[in-house]
Amino acid sequence: MTAQLTAPTAGTTSSPYRLSFARVVRSEFIKLLTLRSTWWSLGITAVLTIGIALMIAGASRGFEGGYPAVMAIVSPMQFTMLVAGILGAIAITGEYSTGMIRSTFAAVPSRGTVLLAKALVVAVVLAVTTLLTSVIAVAATAPIVSDSPIDWADATQSTIPLLMSILAMVTFALIGLGFGFLIRNGAGAIAATVGLLFVLPIVFSMFAMAGDGWQWIVEAGKYLPMSGAQVATAPGGDDVLRGALTLVAWPAALLVGAWGVLRTRDA
Repeated sequence: MTAQLTAPTAGTTSSPYRLSFARVVRSEFIKLLTLRSTWWSLGITAVLTIGIALMIAGASRGFEGGYPAVMAIVSPMQFTMLVAGILGAIAITGEYSTGMIRSTFAAVPSRGTVLLAKALVVAVVLAVTTLLTSVIAVAATAPIVSDSPIDWADATQSTIPLLMSILAMVTFALIGLGFGFLIRNGAGAIAATVGLLFVLPIVFSMFAMAGDGWQWIVEAGKYLPMSGAQVATAPGGDDVLRGALTLVAWPAALLVGAWGVLRTRDA
């Protein structure tokens, strides 16, 4: 006699055994880090971050009026944000496309636990990657900006922008993960992520040329994820807290929505 393993329906919490949260997290780490797409994404992120930082640092020598050296390190996120978002999306949509998600929910019927574990794993992987690439970028650009190096004595000109850049990259990845859970389709989740992170800021900024009646759209654009990241990472910025709250609010809203959908929709 063989036992059949079937995925529980939405809202089901019974299971012949339960995995501890630590074991669920460990399994999610294994799943994410054994995907070739994960390493390609992380590698591209690292290359873009370090390469663009070197180019900006070199170009900044000719900038008039001075240029904060830390901006060379945090500015590449305007390009790597899409890679982070796509990585977050494929971290879950791949399971839906292959049907592996049914086995995941069979082993861990508490769907909120699966969502939390995946979010934690994606966040940790992006945070560690961003930290390491930032350290390498700082070391690589130091000889180039030796005339006006990063002012480590002033946290607003060094530590805070760098920490906010880590938060920003984690946010972009979790936004992709949230859309992945909600849409359950790789192309759809990636399109939604790119639309929110890249397309909407451009569309909203176009209304800056319109009359006063459209300025509310410009103001709303300040609360988009990319705008929040730019504000949070600005050296000596006055709205770092607003930017940080914006970065936290977007993935939180999407993941809470995804949790609600998971509880009511079959795998």
